Amino acid sequence: MALQVGIVGLPNVGKSTLFNAVSNNAKAQASNYRFCTIDPNVGQVDVPDERLDTLRELVQPNRVVPTTIEFVDIAGLVKGASKGEGLGNKFLANIREVDAIVHVIRCFEDENILREEGAINPVGDKDIIDTELQLKDLESVEKKIQRVEKMAKAGDAKSKAELEVVIRCKEQLESGKNIRGLGLSAEEKTAIADMFLLTDKPVLYVANVDESAIHTGNAYSNALLEHVKQEGAEVIVMNNSIEAQISEMEADEDKQLFLEEYKLTEPALNRLIRSAYKLLNLITYFTAGVQEVRAWTIHEGWKAPQAASVIHTDFEKGFIKAEVIAYNDFVQFKSEAACRDAGKLRIEGKEYLVKDGDIMHFRFNV
Repeated sequence: MALQVGIVGLPNVGKSTLFNAVSNNAKAQASNYRFCTIDPNVGQVDVPDERLDTLRELVQPNRVVPTTIEFVDIAGLVKGASKGEGLGNKFLANIREVDAIVHVIRCFEDENILREEGAINPVGDKDIIDTELQLKDLESVEKKIQRVEKMAKAGDAKSKAELEVVIRCKEQLESGKNIRGLGLSAEEKTAIADMFLLTDKPVLYVANVDESAIHTGNAYSNALLEHVKQEGAEVIVMNNSIEAQISEMEADEDKQLFLEEYKLTEPALNRLIRSAYKLLNLITYFTAGVQEVRAWTIHEGWKAPQAASVIHTDFEKGFIKAEVIAYNDFVQFKSEAACRDAGKLRIEGKEYLVKDGDIMHFRFNV
């Protein structure tokens, strides 16, 4: 599943530094000037999951394969981006292609890092980005209204229903609010699906603070937290430079010493990646054997045949049944054989809704 999370924000807030820290296989240039990043950088990111370590100990496989998501480092947006300022149309198009947004916001003072927006103001910075995305969405919504209005007036029932939803979106945007705040139903979302609206994408915020504030936050991050309360969005407080340093260390012992020095139990990046994964409504199931223990990504609410398809499409086409063991049962009884003997291995059919942490084995015939 090639799902992507876009990292966005104003120039020089720490986006590329965060991307470099989070990405396994791609490094973005991070420099102290506007539009250092022009073409988006894409990196595959392992999703940290302690359950894989437990399964490794129990199964003793030849290899362990975590699941991944993709992060995209998108160039800094500026005021006027919706009208093309700072290559705005190009950058907004990059955002349109991702499935969720991580919005990095500067919450630190540093006179050596350029800032053209004046005094540090995380709430104002957030509003600049929101406004540009809203203006671009408004442009898309107005075009769609023009397209469906004629058909709605001619009596087309589908167009009438679509028009009602799109007009609500227009009113929401004109009031300076994001589409995701409308709480559209799944059915209503089909009316806007073709527009890939920027402000409909799920979002979480990274408050990039100085080293002294990584545990407590500061006045800037607190102001941001208060401002986004009404959205119900998550804010992760972290120092992107520290996270980049941790990610560059190859030896686990060095990483652990560094974490201890900063009194961290784990890199903040782990929280960010897990939160981004959750933001996309993703869950993980496992396959576990001597050759390989592997994590697989699926959408919450998928049934067993759909879940099987991420291994191979033939698994879905020829699906017969799934053997399922709950993760906690596997840990308790320590092996598939012991789970079978204890009656903890279940046979599930095509209607089974896969649960996060399920350990599965599929039977199929093509």
